[in-house]
Amino acid sequence: MNIVDLQKAVGAKPDGIWGEKSRAALISAFTNPHPAKLSADEAQKVADRLGVSVKQLAAVAAVEAGGAGFDASGKPKILFERHKFHTFTGGRYSVSTFSNPLSGGYETSSWDKLVGAIVTGSVDAAFMSCSWGKFQVMGEYWAAFHYDSPFALAFSTVASEATHYELLCRYIEHNHLQDEMKAISSDPETCRAFAKGYNGGKYEKYAYHTKLAAHM
Repeated sequence: MNIVDLQKAVGAKPDGIWGEKSRAALISAFTNPHPAKLSADEAQKVADRLGVSVKQLAAVAAVEAGGAGFDASGKPKILFERHKFHTFTGGRYSVSTFSNPLSGGYETSSWDKLVGAIVTGSVDAAFMSCSWGKFQVMGEYWAAFHYDSPFALAFSTVASEATHYELLCRYIEHNHLQDEMKAISSDPETCRAFAKGYNGGKYEKYAYHTKLAAHM
């Protein structure tokens, strides 16, 4: 995707020049003032799809989601990872607020960093460098998760909370974590496999397994 493609997607003038009007169109397109929350029926369908209980699904959401999926204005929660953009673009735009070989810089607005990255013309890399939605799934997984583009993965999170759970499902299915999720119980030992699979080898540092058990 290039800047013109993105402008068309968000309803901005497709002139290839990313300015304030294009930024405003992007923010407007990604804002849903009243996103629907996951319904009980939807939660049951997600649990059935993954072969787990609704209670296990709720425990994972409580521990791994880190809060709501949308900010106060109705935009999906994002976190721009400047070191990812640096890697995806070969460091051509480093050092800047949105491109740096080192992670960090989280005090700067992720939406500002995303827009800054878009201005370079590296649109796909910009959307790939963000984690999206309630479960903070990285845009770089768009192809593995069967989205048409990094933008498509990102934009899917605008519609409702259910689309964030769709991302979670695709993450768990791609990484074959269904059995590990099904094993989650009030015993922290049974939660270790999922915590490690979802969070990596440092899961113990943040006690993800004990937090999962506590929510059960």
